[in-house]
Amino acid sequence: MHPKMKKIEISPKFYVVLTMIFAAALMRLIPHWPNFTPIAATALFGGTFLKRKELAFLIPVSAMLLSDLVLGFHSSMFSVYASFMVIVGLGLLLQHKFTVVNTLSASIASSVIFFLVTNFASWTSGLMPYPMNVGGLMQSYIAGLPFFYNGILGDLFYNSVLFGGLYLVSNKQVVFTKS
Repeated sequence: MHPKMKKIEISPKFYVVLTMIFAAALMRLIPHWPNFTPIAATALFGGTFLKRKELAFLIPVSAMLLSDLVLGFHSSMFSVYASFMVIVGLGLLLQHKFTVVNTLSASIASSVIFFLVTNFASWTSGLMPYPMNVGGLMQSYIAGLPFFYNGILGDLFYNSVLFGGLYLVSNKQVVFTKS
């Protein structure tokens, strides 16, 4: 090995996080309520627990891309992936101030970011029946509110599963007993 090259050690926690991200991405492939998906949750989770920045972006994006290969691509993919990258960045910030309240706040912020970015992109595509002015943009956001609510519920659910699941797996104090 070259003297200047650092040996990269991969912890068992890394494999757990990796597995959880890809498992969550697979959840996109089963029937679900509109926008009740783990998209933002995988981005936030990956950004929070993958310490190397390049992996924090690469792994969740790869998981998302693999599921999109099955689901198919669409014209607003760029906005989905752009919001996804912003949410990974939010997860990187969460690494430094990781608390339940901050995680809950970041989960809701992720929903808001995803909704605003992707709905704006849909509106600017001109494919929506709304005029290309501020009023039309507001109409498109109002029409998207049911999807936004489902997105919040999905993000809260999947973030609870991912963050809570990692806590349970990594907390050696957890003991399961018979009832």
